[in-house]
Amino acid sequence: MPRIDLNSDLGESFGSFAFGDDTAVLSSVSSANVACGFHGGDPRGIRATCAAAHAAGVAIGAHPGYRDLAGFGRRFIEYEPGELTDEIIYQLGAVQALARSVGSAVRYVKPHGALYNAIAHHEGQARAVVRALRESGTGLPLLVPPDSVIERVAEESGVRTFSEAFADRAYAPDGSLVPRAVSGAVLTGEAATAQAMRIATTGRVLAVDGTEIAVRADSICLHGDHPAAVRLAGDIRTALEGCGVEIGSFV
Repeated sequence: MPRIDLNSDLGESFGSFAFGDDTAVLSSVSSANVACGFHGGDPRGIRATCAAAHAAGVAIGAHPGYRDLAGFGRRFIEYEPGELTDEIIYQLGAVQALARSVGSAVRYVKPHGALYNAIAHHEGQARAVVRALRESGTGLPLLVPPDSVIERVAEESGVRTFSEAFADRAYAPDGSLVPRAVSGAVLTGEAATAQAMRIATTGRVLAVDGTEIAVRADSICLHGDHPAAVRLAGDIRTALEGCGVEIGSFV
């Protein structure tokens, strides 16, 4: 039986600004990328999401990003490498402490937003992130884009990696994600469900120009910060299990 992880970005609500229904999404996914407070999330919400994930038997991952609340971490920032390393370590420590406080633990790391996109090709920032993982002493693996700079740098440094693909994002012919600013970049409903099924059963996706490209994936991501996230998560899980795919965390 084929097996795949379903992950979602959660814990991103901040104060009175709510994003998504974490508890409902957690009933369908097997891993939760929990915000660390720099792009979204606050201590109370992060702790509550960790508690809900623990209760649901869902693996908790730290989801560090650029220090950019105003831009939700989706704007590139040119960091001095040492500063970026320090900020990643800081964010990991925060979520580790909050997860521990509810009887759980962080089991992996997935960078967020613009940082995730940057380290796919930006050698300096990729090395800063890997250095943070090594010097934090956690031994945690990274969830990364396949065939990326961060994957290579991590493996050269002895940091374990797992690869992911996206159910709800359109792909360019070169295998990169279509930028969010482009019309059609975010998939919803049947299109996202169909893409998840194709990834899980064939290891391929259809790019925006109609070409078929290979994607290596231990995990499939679906974003939790839009109104249809709960229904989409349930539909994807039901569709995958209906065609014989087992859902389970990669860690």
